[in-house]
Amino acid sequence: MGSLIMELVPTAFNGLWEIHTAPRGDERGRFTRIFCEESFSVIRAGLRFVQVNSSITTRRGTIRGLHFQRAPASDAKLIRCVRGAVYDVAVDLRTESSTFGHWHAIELTDTNERQIFIPEGFAHGFQALTNEVELLYQHTYPHTASAEGGVRYDDPALAVFWPLPVTVISERDASLPTLNPADRSIAA
Repeated sequence: MGSLIMELVPTAFNGLWEIHTAPRGDERGRFTRIFCEESFSVIRAGLRFVQVNSSITTRRGTIRGLHFQRAPASDAKLIRCVRGAVYDVAVDLRTESSTFGHWHAIELTDTNERQIFIPEGFAHGFQALTNEVELLYQHTYPHTASAEGGVRYDDPALAVFWPLPVTVISERDASLPTLNPADRSIAA
């Protein structure tokens, strides 16, 4: 199969990385390495994932998020699209960060072989660009319901660009609080 290629690309946000992978293929199909502890040591030595989740979104235009877990249950995550396509967004909520309240977006598809590594302190959300989307999430900390938090997807302080009209958003996500940039907190 030859060597497997994995390019780790830093973004303008400290700790937020795009991961570009290249599959190797032959007449049987393809094989792609999506994680290698040695390669990821550039991001974080000893990176360990303790939970893996799958998210299926059935309808194009659906938005999920923007979600995060509060400390001490904050988690980093590695996200990959295994079916369909999404516009994936990470929002920096680290109060000490120079990029607080700013966001980064990447298109993840089942064919572009890209992933995103989102560190602790970021909110995450996505919009389905196709019907029948499936994302694979690897987490560094288990989901903890009591630590759940979020920010509204349409918060004017964030001004996240969503490429499609919103077709579906859960009641929970539509009622999330907004960001208060003046005091760097989540408004009630």
